Amino acid sequence: MTRPTYRGRALSIAAVALTALLTACGGGSTDDPHGVDISSGSQRVNLVAFAAPKPAFDVAIPLFRTTDPDVGFSQSYGASGDQSRKVARHVPADVVNLSVAPDVTRIVKAGLIDKDWEKAYPRKSVAFTSLVAVVVRPGNPKGIHDWSDLLKPGVEVITPNPASSGSAKWNLLAPYAAVSNGGQEPAKGLAFVKELIRDHTTVSPGSGRDATAAFESGQGDVLLSYESEAVLLQRQSVEDGKPSPEYFIPPQSFRIDLPVAVVKTAQDPDAAKRFVNFLFSPEAQRAIPASGFRAGDPAIAAETAHVFSAQPQRLWTIDELGAVLGKGTAAKNNGKDLVGWPAVDAALFGDKGAIATAYKNGGK
Repeated sequence: MTRPTYRGRALSIAAVALTALLTACGGGSTDDPHGVDISSGSQRVNLVAFAAPKPAFDVAIPLFRTTDPDVGFSQSYGASGDQSRKVARHVPADVVNLSVAPDVTRIVKAGLIDKDWEKAYPRKSVAFTSLVAVVVRPGNPKGIHDWSDLLKPGVEVITPNPASSGSAKWNLLAPYAAVSNGGQEPAKGLAFVKELIRDHTTVSPGSGRDATAAFESGQGDVLLSYESEAVLLQRQSVEDGKPSPEYFIPPQSFRIDLPVAVVKTAQDPDAAKRFVNFLFSPEAQRAIPASGFRAGDPAIAAETAHVFSAQPQRLWTIDELGAVLGKGTAAKNNGKDLVGWPAVDAALFGDKGAIATAYKNGGK
């Protein structure tokens, strides 16, 4: 478990990103990331996002303003599901970046985002990604090296509540996919998750950022989180002069796809679209890894892979899992099997989903 290193072009961005990350632990809104004014301008973009990607935007927004300085930004960060519900209730938003596609779908159903939003930008409108990581205490005293170790007697695990947090869904999908062979053996995957919930998940905060804060406060032995949050934790510990937690990517993990979309009621739609277009540009894609997130562009992700400490042997995706879990759903879906997030949500996280039900029943 080694700390990330920064080489090549990413080094010039990392110094700025480091300061941003060290001041990014709080939620809410800010117009002044790492001392750089981003609020001034005759045009306005109101960004509403889930809690974790603030470090990425603390890099991307100032970089965008070097060529488009007349666009000012306001930002709001919080649990993905909560942010989604706010926007669906017409809380002002121009651009949204949420943790899971179903949270965007909620806004689509409210009539505020185009139904074909995934086709508006490359890779189903995913500008940057992360991986599910396992964070442990300095020295790894519990000897956690893979998913099975989470079920050791006495191990306490912190992960958010999937009812409000998109990151919680990703965190649970990683061990579920690993144990179930990508959904081929769903009973095994569900049994693992149930035991994890029932016997080991002692704290279930509302968001990924709240889960990180709980771990920082000394709660739990293990934190399930985005790789980007693990990077942030290490950097924060170094800044504070504290022993640094360790993290690793298990041999089998899950790619976290983080969708972005422009809201129909954007007060300046041209500015909003320019900003989202910029997020997919090579310049932004190469800069974002310094914040702890991975580039969405596969070629640039490979080019910047050295920024990160490890690569998993097997990286499951939502499309793979959805293709398996959606089999046989055609009769209830106008003759077509569900795929992707609709399939996964229906099977695991919807009102009657297996994992959602397990949470309601305390892992039983």
